[in-house]
Amino acid sequence: RNLQLLDDMVREKELAVQNTSDMLSACRLRSKMLAKQLDHVDMEIEREKEAGNVAAVSRLKAFSTRLFTELEREKEQELRLALTQKQNLVELWQIETEQGKYNILREQLQKHEEELQMQYQEERKVRIWKEKITALQAEGARRTREKREEEARRECEERNKKLLEDAKRNHEKAVCFLRQSMARIHEKNAKEEVKAQEHMERRIQAVLSLKTSITSNRQRLQTLQILNKAKALEAKKEEMKMREAIQARGGNVIREIFLHKQRQENEKKKEAFRELQKSRKMEIVSRILQERASIHKQRKSQSPTKAIKPRGKLVDPLLQISRIFKTCVLSPKSWRSPSACSLAAPQGESSENRPQDALWESGDEDTERDKSLLVPEFPGLWSREYELHKVPKAEDPTRLAIRTMRKQMAEKEMEALQTGILHKQTVPGQEHKGCAFHSKPSCIHFKDFEVGQTYKKKIVLTNASYSVNYCRLVGISEWLKDFISVHFDPPGKMSSGMSCEFLVTFKPMINEGLEGAVMFMAQTGPFSVPLKCSVKTCILALDKELIDFGSLEVGETISRTISLTNRGALGTRFK
Repeated sequence: RNLQLLDDMVREKELAVQNTSDMLSACRLRSKMLAKQLDHVDMEIEREKEAGNVAAVSRLKAFSTRLFTELEREKEQELRLALTQKQNLVELWQIETEQGKYNILREQLQKHEEELQMQYQEERKVRIWKEKITALQAEGARRTREKREEEARRECEERNKKLLEDAKRNHEKAVCFLRQSMARIHEKNAKEEVKAQEHMERRIQAVLSLKTSITSNRQRLQTLQILNKAKALEAKKEEMKMREAIQARGGNVIREIFLHKQRQENEKKKEAFRELQKSRKMEIVSRILQERASIHKQRKSQSPTKAIKPRGKLVDPLLQISRIFKTCVLSPKSWRSPSACSLAAPQGESSENRPQDALWESGDEDTERDKSLLVPEFPGLWSREYELHKVPKAEDPTRLAIRTMRKQMAEKEMEALQTGILHKQTVPGQEHKGCAFHSKPSCIHFKDFEVGQTYKKKIVLTNASYSVNYCRLVGISEWLKDFISVHFDPPGKMSSGMSCEFLVTFKPMINEGLEGAVMFMAQTGPFSVPLKCSVKTCILALDKELIDFGSLEVGETISRTISLTNRGALGTRFK
């Protein structure tokens, strides 16, 4: 390295000497040219003086002075260049003398380089020989591989021949079976066609019979219309006779006819009401039987650990009243006589708390209860004749308003009792507010899911109200039904602080985030548990917000390390 440095310095100094000599020769050449120009200008000045041209003489004198100054400058430059040339030569000689000291080392270095080249050539020969050996080995391996491939190809051809022969045999067997199955299918189709023809004949006969019945019904309708017209004519005739009789008596014709029409309408209403009452009583009996059968099934399905409460034990009065109203209140679709309420109210216990043997003691009691439902407990319009000639007096408007308000309040209470929703739960000195059930966790969160996998979570619901409460599953959000399923067994009534569990299963089909809720209905009102499904995301975070190097000195180097962390479940690139 030192020898190379000395050689470089020699080359640089030689180049500097050459440049300086070139510049010196150029400077000398310029000074000669300037001297010649100065002589030429002096001759011009003499010539113009003789001619008497003062302006040209002054101009030439100025030009000669400028040339003289440039000549002086060139001479100074020539002296400086000669001095630098001498210095460069001296330095070059010093470096050459320094180089002469390392001639022995230079010769040793050349010998070492020659030896190294010889070593490189030997290594090259060894490497070429090894590569030839590996090439021969690769050629041998290639030949063995080709032999194996040829053997495998022959084995594959033999196997394919065997497979083709087996396939031909199987094809022949399949054709045979197919012929047999096609024959059976043809027989079956023929039988079905015969059946279809018979069915079509029956339908044709039914259509023909329907046609005949329609024609007969039309004739009957025509006859009924004729009879109705005749009855209307007879009614008009009777009305005319009645008018004539009343006029003959000297009475009020309009009032008497109006009362007569009212009597007829009331009789028709009574008949219709009796028929409706009979049908509703039949519905009540069938519903009671269905309720008993469902209670019997529930008691059979209950586990033996849930023991039945003995008779005479008091239950929640609100539940008892709601059950009595459910069985006794007159609904739009069903009607029950007041005797059912009178029978149910004094029991002091709900149907759920009765023992099974008490409910099903004997068939005689059931028949007596069914009979008692058919008889009203207090008389009404159906048990006495209404005096049509007595017109009711106009009532006080304040009484009418109070009556309507009471009626609306009673309807609201009945609706609340029928649906089983009580909007307030109170204990002495306190009133429950907020959601009746608390879920753990408060939000169902499926985090970092993958499409095609199945995820399950168990959620615990705790009764946070002050009394016994019920809970049932209403459903989930509409847009979650394709991905979320909820398994929930209603636990029945739950005391305050008791809890139940339900299982939520998530099967993602798309890689998108979802949000919704699982909706429940409690005795105190509806509530919901929020549900959220979030996809995998990358969350890059740094451990430092500010890179502080502190106080430094000039030329000092300080380094700081920063950690970049991906806290999400999705990998990412960064720069």
